[in-house]
Amino acid sequence: MKNLAIAVIAVMKEVKGMEKNSKVGKGQYAYDGTKDGDVKEVFNEQLAKNGLCVLPIDIEEETQIDRDEVTNQYGTSIKQSVFTKVKTRYLLLHESGESQEIVGYGHGIDPQDKGAGKATTYALKNALLYAFMTPVGKIEDTDKTHSADIPVSGKPEAKKEAPKKEAPAKKAKTPPTKEKLIERAVKLISGSKDMTELQANWKKVKSVAKEDEVLRAKEAKKAELTTEQKEA
Repeated sequence: MKNLAIAVIAVMKEVKGMEKNSKVGKGQYAYDGTKDGDVKEVFNEQLAKNGLCVLPIDIEEETQIDRDEVTNQYGTSIKQSVFTKVKTRYLLLHESGESQEIVGYGHGIDPQDKGAGKATTYALKNALLYAFMTPVGKIEDTDKTHSADIPVSGKPEAKKEAPKKEAPAKKAKTPPTKEKLIERAVKLISGSKDMTELQANWKKVKSVAKEDEVLRAKEAKKAELTTEQKEA
């Protein structure tokens, strides 16, 4: 697949990175993101220039609908949350006929029917950025000191103890994948009953708090809770 590889490398040389140039949400819940339209515009130009196109060929979708009764001074109403998760496959096709499948993954949450659109939009953006190894925003490695180089002072040298019999080794549990952590975080945030619980749940998911799906879930839930407070 020499022709395809040459074309992909050419695109990578042109699309060296993308800025987070849009502000999503307001106030303390706002976060920086990269617009879907900007990603498509940049890649459309370079893909076409290098004889490439991307064709959707398959999608695996899961949808979960949660409904809760909310009672206030105006009566009882049903609040609905539609959580959609998709895994999509695309064909990266070169004009020579050479091709390669690429995969995208995305989440979407919405009170009505926009969850699927949000999920597939993010999946395509995810597939393009990862296929062409395109960095987004500023990435910093704050941990530049090896643990062995950190001096330890003020502590007495530990006494050597007689060797103990080793207990049978326990099988290490496989840590959850990043995708699973994001899915759990989105469900936890979406299940918040009020602003206090939303803030508490937000602290619980700090390991994936900067992921777009989690940030969108928080913003959507905040807007929903704000509306409920106004109605009350």
